[in-house]
Amino acid sequence: MSSLRRIGAVTGKEFRQLSRDRVTFAMVVMIPLMQLLLFGYAISTMVRHIPVAVVDNSGSGAARFITEQVRVTQVVDVVGYYATAEEAEDAIVDGTVRAALILPENLAQRVAGGEPVGQWLVDGSDTMVSSALLGLRTMPLHLEAGTPAGAYQAATPTFEVALFFNPERRSEVNIVPGLTAIILTMTLVLFTAVALVRERERGNLELLITTPIHPLELMVGKLVPYIFVGLVQVTIILGLGHLIFNVPFQGEIASLCAVTLPFIAASLALGLLFSTLADTQMQAMQMTFFVLMPSILLSGFMFPFDAMPLPAQYIAEVLPATHYMRLIRGVVLRGADAAQLLPDILWLLGFTVVMLAVATKRFRKSLD
Repeated sequence: MSSLRRIGAVTGKEFRQLSRDRVTFAMVVMIPLMQLLLFGYAISTMVRHIPVAVVDNSGSGAARFITEQVRVTQVVDVVGYYATAEEAEDAIVDGTVRAALILPENLAQRVAGGEPVGQWLVDGSDTMVSSALLGLRTMPLHLEAGTPAGAYQAATPTFEVALFFNPERRSEVNIVPGLTAIILTMTLVLFTAVALVRERERGNLELLITTPIHPLELMVGKLVPYIFVGLVQVTIILGLGHLIFNVPFQGEIASLCAVTLPFIAASLALGLLFSTLADTQMQAMQMTFFVLMPSILLSGFMFPFDAMPLPAQYIAEVLPATHYMRLIRGVVLRGADAAQLLPDILWLLGFTVVMLAVATKRFRKSLD
């Protein structure tokens, strides 16, 4: 009985300590709840509502009829119309749309002859999106009376499909650039999340208190070394991805730096904020995990962003990894330059400023 009492005493002490550790207690509840909601509600492998554009060179009623039938499949959402195929290709490169439907001038003759009525230009860098659009290649068309009865059978594709950037549909082409965002999120947020906490636990914060350093100066000084760490990691991932998996690099180094540095800064600033919220390194790591899981599932790394419901997309837009996923794939796979991807770059810069401001305000040059 004395042994049971001792075990009970230790157990009670652990429960009391756990109840006082608010961060750990919150993680016990929030992590399974978050995973349940993400996997059950937000994550879907059925790709729908892909943003696409239409180039109507015929201007006919048949073209509008075909466009409407494509729309009602719910696989795509027509979000824009362009005058030329070149304009549509530029929209694919900068990420405005994922594909474009080109309807030719001789649409009526093609319909009458049972030929493919148009061509899809598809961003093939995301294999799940390209697979969904390839499924439209043989979609049935219910045209007006007078169309030959067997015009669009399985033997005759309704549309031709041209896959850009990844015609072989290799999954590693899509995964390797996206992996850059996940690895940087995991390492940089974690490294900086424990920065101030480690100083406090080792007693080094006392030395900082006696110096005239401003809180913002301290924050920036903590960030600078890890900027180089992030650049080294990007070089390793993309370099080995090219050498081992033959992942192409379509963009320019300057554009890669222009989109990577804001993301590195945003990740480090978020980590610094966590370091001001946590009391121990374990709590800092738990906070990092709380951000890492949604970054993996909602950013478009594993599942297409367009397949998620709107509430999940709103949450994903808050995550820096979502914006960098678009940026890195745009530069590496589609050859986009920084100017074409400016909205996501500006968002990351704004996120960095806000996180630094909040972290600086929370930091107090004291041991309290």
